[in-house]
Amino acid sequence: MTSLVKYLCEDSIATLMMDDGKVNVLSPQMLAELGGALDKAEAEAGVVILTGREGRFSGGFDLSILQGGGRAAIDMLDAGFGLAERLLRFPKPVVAACNGHAIAMASFLLNCVDYRVGAAGAYRITANEVTLGLTMPRAAVEICRQRLTPSHFHRAMGLAEVFSPAGAVEAGFLDEAVEPGELGSTAHARASQMLALDPQAHAETKLRTREHALDALVAARAADNAELEQRLIGS
Repeated sequence: MTSLVKYLCEDSIATLMMDDGKVNVLSPQMLAELGGALDKAEAEAGVVILTGREGRFSGGFDLSILQGGGRAAIDMLDAGFGLAERLLRFPKPVVAACNGHAIAMASFLLNCVDYRVGAAGAYRITANEVTLGLTMPRAAVEICRQRLTPSHFHRAMGLAEVFSPAGAVEAGFLDEAVEPGELGSTAHARASQMLALDPQAHAETKLRTREHALDALVAARAADNAELEQRLIGS
């Protein structure tokens, strides 16, 4: 089986690069490999950079599985939001280097890391669930609520607004946008600065500042899973 996540750790900075050769869908295999890479980074790195292939951060969940429904879809959704929760709790600083398009679940993951650098260009950052006929998961709502500005939160969730990288900075999906050729060096520079943080103080402060968001996310995941299980029983 081809590896979908490339892992490199140098100078205490672990880089996790998603690359399925296409749009980097968050398939069960991709999610599992990201989890394994985070395990490794947690053990040996001081800071993590999460990135994708050129022009693509990620296209979100695997739609073929999602639209197929059933147990496979439920498990994939749970794994995706489990990854989101893990990133929110992750004890090391995490920087996202958003190479391009970040769609649906990928945009939610941007809201779970500590700092987000995006490549400027004709790229889309959007939570497009309602355009696909999908009611926004409660977990996604809570993830975005804690990071997006109030006015952009409602436009992103209910109207599926598409943001450019510059617009994503204004909305709260990204912290800065740079020229594509500067993305890697900028993300690495931000990560290097974070190596100066006290690890314990960072980890404890992260949990303290995200306490309410994490409590809301845990409750939202439970409610989403209960609803999906009930639908599966009734189908």
